Amino acid sequence: MKSLPLFAFAALSFTALAGDWPQFRGPDSTGTAPDAVIPAAPKIDWGIALPGRGLASPIVVGGKVFVTCSSGPKQERLHLICFSASDGSKLWERQLRATGRTMSHPKTAIAAGTPCSDGQRVFALWSCNDVAAFDLEGNLLWVRGLTVDYANASNSLGMASSPIVIGETLVTVIENDSESYTIGLDVKTGRNLWKLDRPKAANWSSPIPWRAEAKAAPIAVLQSSKGLIGVDAASGSKLWEYGEGASTMSSSVVAAGIIYAPSNGITALSPKANGAAPEQLWRSKQINPATISPVVLGDHIFSINGAGVLTMGDLKTGDSKWKLRLAGPFSGSPVGAGQRLLAVNEKGLVQIVDTTAPEGAVAGQLQLPLKAESKELILCTPALSGKSVFVRTDSTLWRLGE
Repeated sequence: MKSLPLFAFAALSFTALAGDWPQFRGPDSTGTAPDAVIPAAPKIDWGIALPGRGLASPIVVGGKVFVTCSSGPKQERLHLICFSASDGSKLWERQLRATGRTMSHPKTAIAAGTPCSDGQRVFALWSCNDVAAFDLEGNLLWVRGLTVDYANASNSLGMASSPIVIGETLVTVIENDSESYTIGLDVKTGRNLWKLDRPKAANWSSPIPWRAEAKAAPIAVLQSSKGLIGVDAASGSKLWEYGEGASTMSSSVVAAGIIYAPSNGITALSPKANGAAPEQLWRSKQINPATISPVVLGDHIFSINGAGVLTMGDLKTGDSKWKLRLAGPFSGSPVGAGQRLLAVNEKGLVQIVDTTAPEGAVAGQLQLPLKAESKELILCTPALSGKSVFVRTDSTLWRLGE
């Protein structure tokens, strides 16, 4: 029997969604989508109950929304759920049992890393280091309990890096204080294609794709407290390295071949295809992303600091253009489309920012009805698809529109 919406509205739109949001922070992990439209005055289209906790973002593939959850006394039940993007009806749900450690900070959950898709399969990674692949109809293709092979990989707060697919490789970051590694898994079988030993430090940042030129095959950029490295996704071979440190929480973003890394504020890097160290174009401590990943729109880069202040910086120089205080605090990162940014704070306040205003301006707001009795928070980064926005809490998946 299909799940029924918790909230129904007369203005519910059933038009087809324009594009996919296939991984954490969307196409190419940029936090933006060229065909998306952020509503100026967002409203709730529907809300669907979820069976467990999670801060993993939703992803959207072919008109379907995929969400992971964790439930049970020790969050040992691992869920992947598929919903219709148009009306929120549940199409299928699959459950696995955790084989690794299910410890995490009370604020987070075992469903922390966002799933990803190559358009044929969905790959889900939970904080217990269990990873599974399903086809879009919910058939299990393979599952790996990585703790069985690498028993000491964990941290006391919980893992949270999100995997990405590049070609035939699922790039999976399992970096921590003990047995720290990044692994390339075959998308068809789940077997190891390669494994890299990584710095022994807890790391919650996610890998991103980078291309030497527009038509070149992407490589995987791995970020850690030591800096960034570029890795061939098929072989795991290191292609270049930047060694001046980087955030272990905020992830980098790429625009027009330039990597904007959360390193000493923001550092703009131009990697070289010949394996030389990336050229540093500029560095700005005025743009401090704290734990929030930056977004590039047009000729500007946007970042929210730990105090909830949104800064717009010049993409060519890093100079700050304006600062706008938003209502925080934030755990999820903002997303952008056109000339608008959308940010959701922990208390469920959706804020739409008009980036064309002289000093930036909050042009629209919506308060999501969180459950006060459980002190529910929103920790996920929203997903964009067409004219819709998808946001999840521990209890609910929401679709917002105009």
